[in-house]
Amino acid sequence: MFSFYIAKRYLFSKKSTNAINIISGISVVGVAVATMALVVTLSVFNGFHDLVASLFTSFDPQLKVTPVKGKSIAADDTLLMKVKQLPEILVATETVEDQALAIYGERQAMVIIKGVENNFDSLTNIRQILLGDGTFELKAAEMSYGIPGIQLAENLGLGYYYQTPLRIFAPKREGQLNMAVPTEGFVEDELYSPSVLFYVKQSKYDANYIITNIAFARNLFGQQGMLSALELRVKPDCDISDVKKKIKSIVGEQFYVKDRFEQQEDTFKIMKIEKFIAYIFLTFILIVACFNIIGSLSMLIVEKKNDITTLRNLGANDKQIARIFLFEGWMISAGGALVGIVVGLTLCWMQQTFGLIGLGRSSGSFIVDAYPVSVHFDDIVIIFITVLAVGLLAVWYPVRYFSRRLLSSTTN
Repeated sequence: MFSFYIAKRYLFSKKSTNAINIISGISVVGVAVATMALVVTLSVFNGFHDLVASLFTSFDPQLKVTPVKGKSIAADDTLLMKVKQLPEILVATETVEDQALAIYGERQAMVIIKGVENNFDSLTNIRQILLGDGTFELKAAEMSYGIPGIQLAENLGLGYYYQTPLRIFAPKREGQLNMAVPTEGFVEDELYSPSVLFYVKQSKYDANYIITNIAFARNLFGQQGMLSALELRVKPDCDISDVKKKIKSIVGEQFYVKDRFEQQEDTFKIMKIEKFIAYIFLTFILIVACFNIIGSLSMLIVEKKNDITTLRNLGANDKQIARIFLFEGWMISAGGALVGIVVGLTLCWMQQTFGLIGLGRSSGSFIVDAYPVSVHFDDIVIIFITVLAVGLLAVWYPVRYFSRRLLSSTTN
C-alpha cells in the first residue's frame, strides 16, 4: 500500500519538468487509442459472426444427426427411431442430400439436391425466405417440384418460374460406365417449378442447393429406404444443448449430433481465426504505445532522485521504491484502458444506432448497409486484462534497470 500511495501522488502531482506531463498524457492517449481499436475491431467481428449465425437459422435445423461412417444409413435404424420418439422433439425430418448435374436449355451446373419431407417448413423457417408467386410445395400428383436458390436460378436462367422442366442427372450407384453410350451410366429425372425460389443470403446455399421431396432424391441417388441426415427441431421450452447431450447418449459413437454452429464449423472457425489475428496485431500496436510509458517513467525516476534518497533514509527498501514506479506505469495503462473502453463502447453504440460507417460503394448490395457491431462482455474483460498485462510487462524491466542504476548512484 505504501508504494501504491506514493505512485498515486506522483501520478497526479505537478512535475517540475513539463515534458514529463506531456509524455504521460501522450502515453495515456496512446494506450486509449489502442484499447479503443481493440474494442471496436473485435465488436465488428462479433457483429459479422452474429449476422451470419442469424442467416443460417432460416435453412439449417436446430440439430442434425448424421452417420459417422458412410454418407447414408437405413431410415429405420433403431437408434434413430429412439431419437424421433424423444418427448423433447417437436419436428423430425428425414433428408437425402447429394450432388447432381442440372441442365436447363443450354446451361448446366453442378448442384446439391436436398430431398426433404413435407414437414420441412415446420422444421425450418423456409417459408420466410421464399421469393415468387408460389408457395412451399414439393410434389403434386406425379410431378416433383424443385425450389432452387436464387443465385443458382440466375446461373441457369430459370427465373421465379421455369416453363420447361429442369433436367437432373446423377451417376448410377451400381454397374460400369459404357463409354459407347455414356448416358446409360446416369439416372435422369425432371423437376418442375413451384413458382418460388429461396434466398438465404448465403452463397453456399443460394448458388448450389435445390430443395425437393425426399422420394425424388432417393430415386435419383438409389437411396431407397435410406437417409443422409435426421434433422430435428426441439420444443420451445426445451434447452437445445441439453437435448443434444441426451441424443448423444442414445446414438453413442455411431452418429454425429451437431447444432447450427457445428453444422457451419468451417465458416465460424475461419471467422474466429480472423478475429484472433486482428487481436494479435492490435496487441502489437498496444505494445508500441506502451513505449511512451517507459519514456515518461525514466524521466520521472531521474526527477525524483532526491525523493528516492529521502525514502531510503526513512526506511524504504529497494523493492518498495522500484514498485512505486511499476505502479505508476500500471496506473497509466489502466487509465488509458478505461478511457479507451469507454470511447470504444460509445463508438460501437453510435454505429449500432446510426450506422455511421457504411460498406462503401457496395452499400445496398449486401445484407446490411453498415458494418454490424456486437459488443460481448467477455471481449471487454479480455481487452482490459491484456492492456494491464502488456503495460506491466512493458515497464517491468526498464523500471527495474533505471531504478537500480539510480539507487546505486544515490548509495555512492
